[in-house]
Amino acid sequence: MRSILRRLVAGELTEAEAEAELRRVQLDELDGRARLDLGRNQRRNLPEVVLASGKEPADAARLALALARDQGQGLVSRLEPAHWRELERQAVDAGLHVLRYHDSARVLRRGFKPEARSGRVALLTAGTADLAAADEARMVVEACGLEARIEADLGVAGLHRLLGPLRELLAWEPDVLVVAAGMDGVLPGVVAGLVDLPVIGLPVGVGYGAGGGGEAALLTMLQSCSTGLMVVNVDNGVGAGAAAALIAGRSSGRSSVAATSRSRSARSRRGSPGQAH
Repeated sequence: MRSILRRLVAGELTEAEAEAELRRVQLDELDGRARLDLGRNQRRNLPEVVLASGKEPADAARLALALARDQGQGLVSRLEPAHWRELERQAVDAGLHVLRYHDSARVLRRGFKPEARSGRVALLTAGTADLAAADEARMVVEACGLEARIEADLGVAGLHRLLGPLRELLAWEPDVLVVAAGMDGVLPGVVAGLVDLPVIGLPVGVGYGAGGGGEAALLTMLQSCSTGLMVVNVDNGVGAGAAAALIAGRSSGRSSVAATSRSRSARSRRGSPGQAH
């Protein structure tokens, strides 16, 4: 990155050429065992997330810390007790802060905050058992500099519990909703039938017997008759959060541009010569 900036300052690259190079994949190899995509945030406005599951605790922690040192924050998901212990030990030694999200975490440089964006993402869960997956999505949303709010335990077994919290979330004016549900997975379809916003269904691997690993919830969401419902894979909080961040980021960007354009147009009309006052 420094080389690209030096060439830009020296006049060897135009601004457009420098931007194109920065957006290309940038890889950081750690001991030949993992390659971090350090250019993902510039290329897609999404951070890389380290999947701790299947990795040695020391390796998962080292990858997250490498991202935090380079970019200000390192995201890691599916942490088990051994991963947590190693992550917090390495973070303390490195002077970094660990922000918890149920089974996921953001490792932060002291004083770091992602660039704030005006988009908003509302998250709902059918039960408290769905919170870990929803919080994984919230982690990605907040890492992208967007606002997030979460309401839990709103499942259809007590449908009256949904309406009040949903009304409050809609008054907050989110750009997109993420709805997490296990068991029969009905809640996302219900919500999608009530609102005029994009809804992302997040099936969760909670349930009994056949289909209890999240398959029943996934199939219910895929078969929903509520139009406009999008669905990610079982327990894919990272995918749901990334999709929500992209939607909210673009929505808020267009709204800001439109508001600025309307304001300029109004000022122009007021200042036009010959216009009656």
